[in-house]
Amino acid sequence: MKRNIVIAVVTAAALVGGGTATALAVSGDDAPTTRATETRGADDDTARDDDRGREDADDADDRDDRNDDRDGDDDARAAASSGVTAADAIAAALKHTPGTAVSAELDDEDDDGGQAAWEVDVLAGGDTWRSVRVDPATGKVLGSHTEDEDDTAQVRAALKGTSVTAGEAAKAAAAEGTVVSVDLDDDGDKGWEAETRASGEDERDWRVDLNSGKVTADRSDDADDSDSDDD
Repeated sequence: MKRNIVIAVVTAAALVGGGTATALAVSGDDAPTTRATETRGADDDTARDDDRGREDADDADDRDDRNDDRDGDDDARAAASSGVTAADAIAAALKHTPGTAVSAELDDEDDDGGQAAWEVDVLAGGDTWRSVRVDPATGKVLGSHTEDEDDTAQVRAALKGTSVTAGEAAKAAAAEGTVVSVDLDDDGDKGWEAETRASGEDERDWRVDLNSGKVTADRSDDADDSDSDDD
């Protein structure tokens, strides 16, 4: 009933105003439809933005994984092409800086984009830490500098009474592949942690017993990966 009255009023106004009222009436009828269309369009744009955001995040993760793989391949190629093993680098570092080697890692390049080098951390006399760089091609010491470490007592406690050195751990792990790092785990399950790589393959982690020198696969990383997958 009300709709008929509105139509009648609009029609009468059209006769007087030459169609202007009719145009306004049509505009009024179309307004809700226009607003609904605009709302749906905004929702669609938001959904597309969300999809693009998720795709960008996935692409970023894929790039990070590819970069990690390339970094690993660089380390593997550097280690394979060098005549200096992790054990050799540790021996050279200790000859230059007497003390206890606690870790050795092969960097395919330094922070300034320079040449590849073994970085060997040595706990020297007292509580002094030195980082020694060793050329992976010649075994020559490239330089060294003092490091600030706050876990000296913990490291000494972990190594007390043990018989397997970092160099011996590196030699033992080399039976499993090309060693690109060896490091002391001074908390939790104490032992030497060694990492091996081969070009085109994932890294493999090993644990070397501090007393027997026995090498076993490090299962802690597998557990961490499984937890990440569950998340």
